[in-house]
Amino acid sequence: MKKKILVAMSGGVDSSVAALLLKKQGYDVTGVSLKLFEHSKCCGARGIEDARGVANKIGIPFYALNCRKEFNDKIINYFRRSYEAGITPNPCVLCNSIIKFGWLLKKAGELGISYIATGHYARIERKNGRWLLKKGKDAGKEQSYFLYPLTQGQLRVSVFPLGDYTKSRVRSIARENKLKVHAKPGSQEICFIPDNDYRKFLSGKGYRGRPGPIVDLKGNVLGEHRGIAFYTIGQRSGLGISHKTPLYVISINGKKNTVVVGGAEDTYSKEFVTANVNWLIKPIDKIRVRAKIRYRHEPGAAVVRRLKNNRVRVRFLKPQRSITPGQSVVFYKRNVVVGGGIITGGLD
Repeated sequence: MKKKILVAMSGGVDSSVAALLLKKQGYDVTGVSLKLFEHSKCCGARGIEDARGVANKIGIPFYALNCRKEFNDKIINYFRRSYEAGITPNPCVLCNSIIKFGWLLKKAGELGISYIATGHYARIERKNGRWLLKKGKDAGKEQSYFLYPLTQGQLRVSVFPLGDYTKSRVRSIARENKLKVHAKPGSQEICFIPDNDYRKFLSGKGYRGRPGPIVDLKGNVLGEHRGIAFYTIGQRSGLGISHKTPLYVISINGKKNTVVVGGAEDTYSKEFVTANVNWLIKPIDKIRVRAKIRYRHEPGAAVVRRLKNNRVRVRFLKPQRSITPGQSVVFYKRNVVVGGGIITGGLD
């Protein structure tokens, strides 16, 4: 019997070609779009209709599932609470773990489908009895960074058809097969913030901000902020402070409702602690890795040491700019994801 697989389809070219490739490889493919947020570019009505059109074109069943309550409760509320606490979250990482490879995987089981696929540019390999997550072939597009929280159980039933393809080749495949989405622009923003203005989004969710002091590294008050949720580590513009040299946000103290600023040189640091670590290899007390602190960050050489309570201490060999609490750090050995976790704070 053909293996049944559920493909998460956003209506974009990547997930569309993923479904097409799996159909050609002989899988019993079912397409599904998730209704996550009403005004989303990729998960709203337009994206769902584009996905439905592709499904009809390649001849697979298609469903649109309402996941708005779960998405609001688990992702949007997390996003809002994080900013209100002075933390900069990465909702896409959490969405992959909880929604796409959690909630949707459960729905697949209810439909009698054992496997799930997405259009992520990443690869999975089984080696020595363990499932490994590896970088995708296209260095400019690869997305293993967003997938590090996946468990062995989730990796075992996941398929990434685009892992060995480049983005340009994926568009060519879509064009060759007359998929109307072949030239559709890729999404560059958080799906529920289509204009990329998170401050406007938070204000629309009722956040008004509690003003507080902006201080320098010595504690001198230089100005007043509008609310800590409106500021992020490394931010330069919008501080409203006249100073002889450019100032940047160095840290945010949610308990004291304080924004700390400093010079460009103060944005660099070497060491921090990471919590909620997910190991994709067997945990090691001390390991040298290449660590990536943002999706577009060039990984730097670092030493990772295990601590108690599923935490690790990360020390870069060279200082890195704007290490940001709330963001994910992902550890690599060559093309293999070693693990990753959430940055909680600096040490130096």
